[in-house]
Amino acid sequence: MHETACKRGDFTYEDPDTGYVVFTRLGLLQRDRCCGAGCRHCPFEHDGVKLAARASKIQQAAWLTDMSVQSDAAISLLFWSGGKDSFLALRALQREGHRNIVLLTTFDARSRIIAQQEFTIDVVVEQATQLGVPLLGVPLHTGADYVDQIAAAVDLVPACERLCFGDLHLAHIRQWREKAFGGHPRMANMELIFPLWNADYDALLADLLASGATSIVSAVFPDLRQIDIGDVFDTDLLARLPDHIDPFGENGEFHTRIVLTPPPPKAD
Repeated sequence: MHETACKRGDFTYEDPDTGYVVFTRLGLLQRDRCCGAGCRHCPFEHDGVKLAARASKIQQAAWLTDMSVQSDAAISLLFWSGGKDSFLALRALQREGHRNIVLLTTFDARSRIIAQQEFTIDVVVEQATQLGVPLLGVPLHTGADYVDQIAAAVDLVPACERLCFGDLHLAHIRQWREKAFGGHPRMANMELIFPLWNADYDALLADLLASGATSIVSAVFPDLRQIDIGDVFDTDLLARLPDHIDPFGENGEFHTRIVLTPPPPKAD
């Protein structure tokens, strides 16, 4: 509806779900600046929204941290869920020499919840801040094309040359990513990297334990009664899993949230 309204040159359209009148991108451009209200079709990258409020307000892709990105080096954009797989992917990329890394997180535009992980975008903002890695947030809108919404975020990272994913071994997911992103004009020439692909689970668990971070179960499939939300993902948890359950929950059996050890307070 928004794109149709813009093609007609309209400054507003009516949201059929709420009956509210919504400004189009064309209407908002008449203001010459972001008003800071988190408008649905903000054409100004939400730069008028205070950083602390962006996680709760933005309706388009925007930066959620104020950490600078090196402009003289190619950027590796890591898709970040806030769980163990994306955290381990970050560590793998860093070991491989990637130094200019940006995290990208998608979340539901209405609930502000990370899909499947079952925690809010605020958790991820805190993770990125603790890690010292820049974070892009992409609120996903029902009915809008997923890859187009990602492309809008990539536009905020002109030096991006690589898209990185924490996938472990699901071939159909990898194939979908390669087709979807490789077939989009904005990202067709970018390298797709899967730093954990077919990695040994024991080695991944050892790396997780060595990191000092804690992985907490954030969502569990209803039929998986051996573990609960809040359990720590460790060797004890793995021992409780039935044989048919993937040890890392790769088939969606459970999901996790990374809790980072806060740095020690600075001495006076």
